[in-house]
Amino acid sequence: MTDPAEAAGRRRQEATLNSDLVRRARDWQPQDPAPETRAELGALLEGGDEAALRERFGAKLEFGTAGLRGELGAGPNRMNRVTVMRAAAGLARVLGPGRHVVIGYDARYNSDVFARDTAAVLTGAGLRVSVLPGPLPTPVLAFAVRHLVADAGVMVTASHNPPRDNGYKVYWGDGSQIVPPVDREISDAIDAVGDVSGLPLGSPGDDAWTALGEEIVASYVDAVTALPIGDARDLRVAYTPLHGVGAVTLTGAFLAAGFEAPVIVDAQAAPDPEFPTVAFPNPEEPGAMDLALELGGRIGADIVLANDPDADRCAVGVPLPDGGHRMLTGDELGALLGEHVIRNTSGGERLVATTIVSSSLLGKIAAGYGVRHTETLTGFKWIMRAEGGDLVFGYEEALGYSVGTDTGLPVHDKDGIGAALTVAGLAARAKRDGRTLLDLLDDQARRYGLHATSQLSVRVDDLSLIAGAMARLRATPPAELGGRKVESADDLREGAGGLPPTDGLRYRLSGGARVVVRPSGTEPKLKCYLEVVVPVTGEVSEARARAAADLDALRADLSAALGL
Repeated sequence: MTDPAEAAGRRRQEATLNSDLVRRARDWQPQDPAPETRAELGALLEGGDEAALRERFGAKLEFGTAGLRGELGAGPNRMNRVTVMRAAAGLARVLGPGRHVVIGYDARYNSDVFARDTAAVLTGAGLRVSVLPGPLPTPVLAFAVRHLVADAGVMVTASHNPPRDNGYKVYWGDGSQIVPPVDREISDAIDAVGDVSGLPLGSPGDDAWTALGEEIVASYVDAVTALPIGDARDLRVAYTPLHGVGAVTLTGAFLAAGFEAPVIVDAQAAPDPEFPTVAFPNPEEPGAMDLALELGGRIGADIVLANDPDADRCAVGVPLPDGGHRMLTGDELGALLGEHVIRNTSGGERLVATTIVSSSLLGKIAAGYGVRHTETLTGFKWIMRAEGGDLVFGYEEALGYSVGTDTGLPVHDKDGIGAALTVAGLAARAKRDGRTLLDLLDDQARRYGLHATSQLSVRVDDLSLIAGAMARLRATPPAELGGRKVESADDLREGAGGLPPTDGLRYRLSGGARVVVRPSGTEPKLKCYLEVVVPVTGEVSEARARAAADLDALRADLSAALGL
């Protein structure tokens, strides 16, 4: 029985809080099926923590083209079971009864719980559901949607976000991430969902709920081992899944293709939602690759591979003569894989695609082979919808690649395992010829000019600073950056070049250089993508030094123009 004095004290405490926040929290609490988040809310109410309540109830996670992603916790502005059940109910309303949805999940906190809740809501609404057999890479889910001829897919993952985050990605029947207007239709349907405690729920024993077996993973492995890998197999590989779910599937794919099993960083081999050995589980972040590179040096690996935690991205390191390693940039690996796919596929309608913020080199490679090329907005949801031919390869500079064959792409999304397998075949062939991936990069620089890319990212606490910087650039476009004349300026907000409108600016500079400026869609950052092109007339190393200096000059001038 509750102590009357204690209850009175709690009421006095709540009276000092914002009454609207208290009402929202009190309305939310009874429908939450998770004891831990109900207790979290109770503690915040009793403790009178208005700031924490405002963080959770002053806004909500918005459902967009990437679905949902946010920190775990109670309330509509956090990832929790209520948020997930509302998302599933909204998806069910848009799809309608009888439709088939495939659900996958990674090994983050609550991923399996959120997957089960999604399946329960969808089957309760009359949809058919297939659930992957365990924590698996995102590309397996994207593959399964098309392989099983489903109407949609859901992947519970926060990719390479911090440990306290989780997310909810929705795929459509083509196996690609959703784009407008479907995202808005689902968002509107979510907003119309009431108290989730009244939703009808299915269970694993229902006829509409199918637990898939390992045969779906075997089918995925069959698909990626059919990629243009070549016939060379002598390769020693060091690998890290960064505490994610990639190790078992990647190892199985390597063995099925005839490679020796990669040597895995032991401390990072098993899935661990805490990501204990890295500050940030993203292979692009400083320090994330340290253990893998150390292992590569110790075992004499020919290449070092990494996936991010849901294995949809791939990073590659190559040993140097002095015993160190060099990580390839996303654009460098994109150019190598792109040319490899073009050389090893056939057909007159082949198309390769990348984004407006990635290097322009892929376009020059495609032109050299008489293959079609196009640029899209950032994100694989756009790359996979590239028009103008039969897409056989797509990539974005943030380590995302989809590799195809003459018959198309087995995965209509980023696929870190298929990319790893393909680059292993490329590296093995180079090794057989007495060369390395770095030699292949030098070959491209001599043929097409050295294309060097870099970024300038500015993180802010006040988002109005980003809006102000974009407004200044629009009002007064720079005439020169890094000693290069600005030859044209495109306001991407107007849908330049036939692209859908987006908040961004693109500058084309003399000498083939390019700058793209855009606000980040997921973080409080202004992101700037820089590229310079330097002809190679002597040693490639000399061209690389000139390019590095040119990028530094671009970065300095752009930073001054931004005024941040």
